[in-house]
Amino acid sequence: MPQAPTQPRDLRQILTAHSDVCRRVVENAETHRLQVLLGEIEEVDGELRLRRSALGSTADYFYPASSVKTCAAVAALLELNRLNAALGTSYGVDSRLTIGRLFEGDEVHGRGSGEPITFGHEIRKLFLVSDNVAYNRLYEFVGHRELNEAMRTAGFASCRIFHRLSEFRSVDEQRHTRPTGVSADGGKWLEREARDSDLVMDNEDLGRLTAGDAYWRGGKRVAEPFSFRYKNSMSLRDLQDMQVELVRPEVDTGKRGFPELSLEQRRFVRRAMSQWPRESDRPKYDAKAYPDDYVKYLLPGVARVIPRDAVRIYNKVGRAYGFSTENAYVEDTRTGRGFFLAAVLYTNPNRTLNDDDYAYEELADPFLADLGEAMASVVWGRGGK
Repeated sequence: MPQAPTQPRDLRQILTAHSDVCRRVVENAETHRLQVLLGEIEEVDGELRLRRSALGSTADYFYPASSVKTCAAVAALLELNRLNAALGTSYGVDSRLTIGRLFEGDEVHGRGSGEPITFGHEIRKLFLVSDNVAYNRLYEFVGHRELNEAMRTAGFASCRIFHRLSEFRSVDEQRHTRPTGVSADGGKWLEREARDSDLVMDNEDLGRLTAGDAYWRGGKRVAEPFSFRYKNSMSLRDLQDMQVELVRPEVDTGKRGFPELSLEQRRFVRRAMSQWPRESDRPKYDAKAYPDDYVKYLLPGVARVIPRDAVRIYNKVGRAYGFSTENAYVEDTRTGRGFFLAAVLYTNPNRTLNDDDYAYEELADPFLADLGEAMASVVWGRGGK
C-alpha cells in the first residue's frame, strides 16, 4: 500500500504560541511580508522527500540580498568544470582568478604585487562572512547571462540575477562583466574578455514590487515607494530547494539540481557554509568582530534547545532594504538529524529605505532566533532527543 506523506504542521499556531515576538510578527504577517518554509526529511514510497510546512504568501516579491550569493558560488564551480571538460584543464578551487578593467576607475585584481585570488578563497569568504566583493568577483567570472542560465538549467526558474552587490551601476552596466583570467598551479593564464549579456529581464510579473513610502538617493529624500523592478529575485521555495540540492542531494526536490558537481566540490561548499568564522585559518577572522551568529541568525534560538556545541548550520543569509532572509539546514551533530528552514521578513517601521534604520536588531534578529528555537523544539523536542 502506498505510503502517504505526513501532513504539514500549523506554523501559525506554533509561532503564535511560542513567544510574544513571534506572535506580533505573525499577527502582522502582511506588513512584515512574512514567509516561512520548514522542510523535514521523510521517506515516502522508498524515496526521501520533504514534509514541507509553510506560512505566509509566496506571491509577494522580497529582496533576497546576499542569500543569492550561493548561486554565484555554485555557478563558478560549474563553469570551472565546463572549462575542464572543454579544454582538458584542471581548474579547481585552488586555481587563481584575476579581474581586469571595464569601467572608469577600475583596477586589476589578483595579479601582480597584490595577494593572489583563488576561487576557493572567494567562495569561503562569501559564506563565512557574506563578503560582497567575493560575490562580485565570481559574478564577473561566470557572466550575467551564464549565471542566470546555470540556475535555470538546474531547475530554479524563479532565479533572476540582475546585478552585483554594493556596486551601484545602471541596469545596462550590470549586464556587462569585466575581463577575467584563470590559472591552475602557476600555469599559463586563460584570458577571458569582457562580456556583454543580451539577457534583458524585469520583475514586472511578480507581486508587490515596491516597499516603503520614501527612500534616500544621492543625499536627497524621494517621496515615493522604492521599486524592485530590476533587483535580484528568487522565490523562497527555490532558495530552499537549492540548499537541499547542495546539502542533502539524496532528497528529491523534483529539480535537476547540480549533478555536474563532484563529491569533493560538494564537501567544499558544505564546509564553507557551515564553518563559524573563528574556525577559518585562511582567511582568518577576529571572533569578537565575527561571532558565531554573525551570519547564522537562527543559532541563538536553536542553542536554547540543544547544546551550542552540537549545533551545525549550513546556510546563507541575506539582509538589505529592510528584508532579512535565512536559508538553512540545521543539524544536531550528536544524532545527525536535521531540518531545512527558510524564512524572510520585512522590518521598516519608518517606511523609508536607504536610511539604515530597519529595526534589524530590535525585531528581525529576535524573531529569527525565536523561529529557530520554535522549529527545533517541534522537530526534535527539547534536548534534541
